[in-house]
Amino acid sequence: MRGKIIVLLLFCMYASHGITAQEFDIAVLGGHVIDPKNDIDEPMDVAIKDGKIALVSKKINEKRAKRTVDAKGLYVVPGLVDMHAHGFFGVEDGHYLRNSFYAVSPDGFTFRNGVTTMVDAGSSGWKSFKTFKEQTIDRSHTRVLAFLNIVGEGMKGGAWEQDTYDMDAKLSALMAKTYPDLIVGFKVAHFRGDGEDYFVPIDRAIKAGNMAGNIPVMLDGKLEDDVLRRFRPGDIFTHTYGRPIIDTVTNKVKPFVREARQRGLIFDVGYGGASFMYANAIPGTKDGFFPDVISTDLHGGSMNAAMKDIMSIMSKFMALGMGLEDIITAVTWKPAKTIKRPQLGNLSVGSEGDVAIFNIRDGKFGFYDQQGEKMSGTKKFECEVTIKGGRVFYDLNGLTSPLPRVISGVPRM
Repeated sequence: MRGKIIVLLLFCMYASHGITAQEFDIAVLGGHVIDPKNDIDEPMDVAIKDGKIALVSKKINEKRAKRTVDAKGLYVVPGLVDMHAHGFFGVEDGHYLRNSFYAVSPDGFTFRNGVTTMVDAGSSGWKSFKTFKEQTIDRSHTRVLAFLNIVGEGMKGGAWEQDTYDMDAKLSALMAKTYPDLIVGFKVAHFRGDGEDYFVPIDRAIKAGNMAGNIPVMLDGKLEDDVLRRFRPGDIFTHTYGRPIIDTVTNKVKPFVREARQRGLIFDVGYGGASFMYANAIPGTKDGFFPDVISTDLHGGSMNAAMKDIMSIMSKFMALGMGLEDIITAVTWKPAKTIKRPQLGNLSVGSEGDVAIFNIRDGKFGFYDQQGEKMSGTKKFECEVTIKGGRVFYDLNGLTSPLPRVISGVPRM
């Protein structure tokens, strides 16, 4: 009884001094929330507790949170999901995107652009995935997931990627089932076979996808009707605007491309070094064919070229007439659904505490492609703050209070 009285007295004392319990780890206050999954597009506050979204509300008292982010005048969205990138950075010269200098170290390119989840698109295969996991995935603060290359060695380049003897559906599926939390699907890329031989890696990747629990396959390959018809609903065609999607007679999107979308094929940007052309994107978007997913195809040849980063691509599609909510959907909820990770890409209570905060700058901006075409725009996305799992990993203008400190390269809350 005496103990209860003491607790009651302490409660009254704290209440009389206006002190309230800090129930949230961080609260994002005063921003305009866009959360396509939950159909939210209005001013809201967002709170995170224990690495998960805890509350989305019209008004959250700042005293309820240990740390706050001032998002007034800014947009607040789920952490971005870059569904096509290459992060198998390593030291093997001449091995293209597998454990090589040409891939990138994830953390250096993600948080500063609002990306909290990077999906590596086939850099590793079943033979090299464990190295990728130990060397990159386990050492990154970015959430790194992977499409496993149907080639066992992975995206090693040249003749390695033409070796059909190294395309094993059973062993690929086994690796995916061993690491279901990390491997989200399979990738087919760069195969130069002719006739029926061209379908060998495609058929094996689809077989692996079925064996591993109906997970998706991403194709970097020919844009032809008989190729697209091979795929299942939910599979992905990447480098969409780097391929001949336009009928040169009608200047419209080819009918079989639209039919493939109607059957459930997902069309991904996968911008890359030279896999986006205004010659396709301008007539395609004028014809209403916008991407399902916006992704970078980030690697050493694209990061400083026309692509730059995911915010730059989002700005290009805004200039092409894509609506703001559709752009946010294409970098959050749509890729999360495509890779079957419903805990990502949204701000539902209980989902991962990943948040991207950005502004849209007004001005005169130039956007170009690697073929030398240029268009201008008046809007440009710029990331202000990135939160992953309830931790601030990037803050451009010191909007976090108290400010995060960095110790040994790791932001400390």
